[in-house]
Amino acid sequence: MTAFRTLDDADVAHKRVLVRVDLNVPTENGHVTDTTRIERQAPTITEIADKGGKVILLSHFGRPKGRDPQQSLKPVADAVAQVIKRPVAFANDCIGPEAAAAVAAMKPGDILCLENTRFYKEEEKNDPGFVAELARLGDLWVNDAFSSAHRAHASTEGLGHKLPAYAGRSMQAELDALSKALVAPERPVAAVVGGAKISTKLDLLGNLVAKVDSLIIGGAMANTFLAALGKPVGKSLCEHDLAATAREILEKAKAQNCDVVLPVDVVVTKTFAANSPSRAVSVDDVAADEMIVDIGPKAVDQVVSVLARAKTLVWNGPFGAFELEPFDNGTVEVAEAAAELTETGKIISVAGGGDTVAALNAAGVADRFTYVSTAGGAFLEWMEGKALPGVEILRAK
Repeated sequence: MTAFRTLDDADVAHKRVLVRVDLNVPTENGHVTDTTRIERQAPTITEIADKGGKVILLSHFGRPKGRDPQQSLKPVADAVAQVIKRPVAFANDCIGPEAAAAVAAMKPGDILCLENTRFYKEEEKNDPGFVAELARLGDLWVNDAFSSAHRAHASTEGLGHKLPAYAGRSMQAELDALSKALVAPERPVAAVVGGAKISTKLDLLGNLVAKVDSLIIGGAMANTFLAALGKPVGKSLCEHDLAATAREILEKAKAQNCDVVLPVDVVVTKTFAANSPSRAVSVDDVAADEMIVDIGPKAVDQVVSVLARAKTLVWNGPFGAFELEPFDNGTVEVAEAAAELTETGKIISVAGGGDTVAALNAAGVADRFTYVSTAGGAFLEWMEGKALPGVEILRAK
């Protein structure tokens, strides 16, 4: 972690600290329904306040087209106050006289949340004038929103050019976990990549075959590889037009000494519905009127044996149609095995991506992994080997 400036390097006492958090949380009828992201960022907020800093929270919320009361951060600021058990003041703007007056009224240890930065189109354009307006409100900038770090916006990257920049504790934990997983991992490294389409994960697969020792492919994506190898996939979700691409990835993996693990057996059904009649068959025996909805029991054993030999696991995407019982079995069984290996200190496990988090939560094992990232796009781009603007700006120069 020495590569990034963190709160350990910052003197926040009596300073106005602009903290970029991610308060883009799920809400229903004006109430926050999932406070996971807020809980992750709470330590940064309270630490700066306890050290006598004036904490000024910046975040986007939704995709408003201009000012929209329905997408105000006010209800979210109230949820932050409940999570951190401290008062959180709110300003009805993020720049201009109202924001400036609210900041001027702050005392050391106070916490203020500014209004949705995306009420201004200049936020997403990383407009220099807008960056300067935000920068006037602070002495330091702390980025604690890894989930927005793949975007070069005013509050996620631009401020780092104007103010001394530091990683918050949630950002630091994320960078630490991802570094352990892909930058300087303990080997052998196994990666699980699932999900529906190869087309959305071409960059990811291309990067991983050069970095990991075993690439375990699951979900509908595996169907495309199976079809490319001449296996019958029936009515399964499959990108037949990417068969040549799948074969190229397999060739590249072979050249890099990366072992690609595809299912040896699968669970098939004729109707895509929960609890529809199903059977486990060899990948050579899928009938024309059947669709693959999960990996089979032999494939589960095969994956678990790969994990048992690994020291590091990176996971993105489920193995099957995990949202439909019992076609979540493959994902749940592998997740439980990974959790057990993690708890006994045999493996470092890092997982991320929306479907992955949902699958691990459904399996009840998310808190038993070394680290589960709540970031979607940013986690994926990091795994693809791309530089993230909101992270690069924090590097120690």
